Amino acid sequence: MAIRLDILTLFTEMFPAVLHASMTGRAISSGAVEVHTHDIRAWADNKHQKVDDRPFGGGPGMVLMAGPVADAVEAVQAMDARPARRILLSPSGQPLTQRLVEDLASSPRVMLVCGHYEGIDQRAIDSLDLEEVSIGDFVVSGGELPAMLVVDAIARLQPGVLGHELSAAQDSFSLRDPQGRPLLDCPHYTRPREWRGHSVPPVLLDGDHAAIAAWRLGQQVERTRERRPDLLEPRPLGHAPTSPRHNGLCTPCPC
Repeated sequence: MAIRLDILTLFTEMFPAVLHASMTGRAISSGAVEVHTHDIRAWADNKHQKVDDRPFGGGPGMVLMAGPVADAVEAVQAMDARPARRILLSPSGQPLTQRLVEDLASSPRVMLVCGHYEGIDQRAIDSLDLEEVSIGDFVVSGGELPAMLVVDAIARLQPGVLGHELSAAQDSFSLRDPQGRPLLDCPHYTRPREWRGHSVPPVLLDGDHAAIAAWRLGQQVERTRERRPDLLEPRPLGHAPTSPRHNGLCTPCPC
């Protein structure tokens, strides 16, 4: 059965272009992913569909009221018997990592709640047991763009979507060094061999797959050390390294 993704938002009109393009569109059209968008305003209890109000204690901006958000989440949950992982896209949440994406992608159902304005009344967050997730240390206008990123990240991990079973295993952060630490991907090259005075590294041209694998691992480690040294910090004792089958070193060179 396809994973079901429910998106609760004030701006459903933002999603069609993303949901019908690229890998996400392929995942949906193939039946690997099922995506539904829901307008939180549909659960407003007033004729003007007002779902926000001024914050208690004063201050700028508006806050989404607990009632419409809770009613929306509970009503959408009832649309399918499968329990949903309930994710609130919020700058106050835990960082979105590939490990978390992989965890979500293995769930039967994920519900993405898009905050807006100054956020959502904390009572709704607490009572609905929402997991807060952040896409980075910056702020955007609402949870819609972050939700699109999560949908795309989940969709591309579904079986058959990428067209090659090892494609996702060779992505940055899914790659692992022998100690099980995540790595950034290595540089990639294609035809022509010479371009504006720059040549393809000779190791990629000689057909020695063991040498190519070693070069790629060296490049992955070097790039990670230069750009994301935090990923190479020592792991706790007892951390099991990822099997070599999943660290991108056993895949034959496609050239």
